[in-house]
Amino acid sequence: MIKFSNVTKIYPRDTVVLQNVSFEIKEGEFISIVGKSGAGKSTLVHLILGLEVPTSGEVYFEDVNLNDANPSKIQEIRRRIGAIHQDYKLLPQKNVYENVAYIMQVEGRENKEIAVEVPKVLEVIGLENKINNFPNQLSGGEQQRLAIARAFVNNPDIIIADEPTGNLDPYNTYEVISLLQKINKAGKTVILATHDREIINKLGKRVITIENGKILRDEAEGRFII
Repeated sequence: MIKFSNVTKIYPRDTVVLQNVSFEIKEGEFISIVGKSGAGKSTLVHLILGLEVPTSGEVYFEDVNLNDANPSKIQEIRRRIGAIHQDYKLLPQKNVYENVAYIMQVEGRENKEIAVEVPKVLEVIGLENKINNFPNQLSGGEQQRLAIARAFVNNPDIIIADEPTGNLDPYNTYEVISLLQKINKAGKTVILATHDREIINKLGKRVITIENGKILRDEAEGRFII
């Protein structure tokens, strides 16, 4: 589904972030990308989203080379990906329902569909009783669950979670990871970028370890070893 072929990314002043990186992610996988801060995890995520292009090498989404794709094709691919970030990226002036509904409105979905789908998603993530609350009235864990709802509501093929538990305590971390596992079991591909050792060691899923911009190891049932 996603393929990196000999990808190198160099920023100005000869800062090498990724060096000759190659791997594939299959449909329905739950894969963790781990490494220390600055290892290149976020750059890798940006390349998948088409927010950046490699200095050399190719990134493919199915049979589409993202290096050569035009803006409309990139936008089409992004609609198939739901992104979750450490800083939530919620709309503070909108309540829980409106935050999720807005994502569907942007995609041009009809109001009748929105009225049906938003409550369903909020029930799945456990925020059905907070529907009228605003982000500043939610705990950190609830805010991240709302961010997951926004990423999931348009039924994407892939969920990318970039350090989604970085601001959470252990209990809320467990809740967020459990939701990601639930989404994966529903058939979605999940890509988790993290430096949380405990999460990785409990998941027992495929792990790609990045160090100094290179893949150190790629294991089917990996552990956090750096």
